[in-house]
Amino acid sequence: MTEQTERDLTSYLTGFALALVLTAIPFGLVWAELLSGPAIYVVIGIAAVLQVLVHLVFFLHLNLKSTPVENLFFLGFAAVLIVIMVGGSLWIMIDLHHRMM
Repeated sequence: MTEQTERDLTSYLTGFALALVLTAIPFGLVWAELLSGPAIYVVIGIAAVLQVLVHLVFFLHLNLKSTPVENLFFLGFAAVLIVIMVGGSLWIMIDLHHRMM
């Protein structure tokens, strides 16, 4: 094995382990019913965001040093669009929920 291959393998295995942990935490909390209501949603949301960051760093190898600025700009733009779409959808659903009560 070359040094580059060993670094890639180490990066992938570290990312895989972190992804497993970040998946197991919310599942474990829900299964054991340790949290309920808004607290569990916050934990799931934080774990999801951290999971995305782990995938970007360890599997896609995006970082601030070797990644071209244009790619980071487009990634940020896509993130803003996703936040707007998800936030808008939640806003509409919550508003409809309150109007239907």
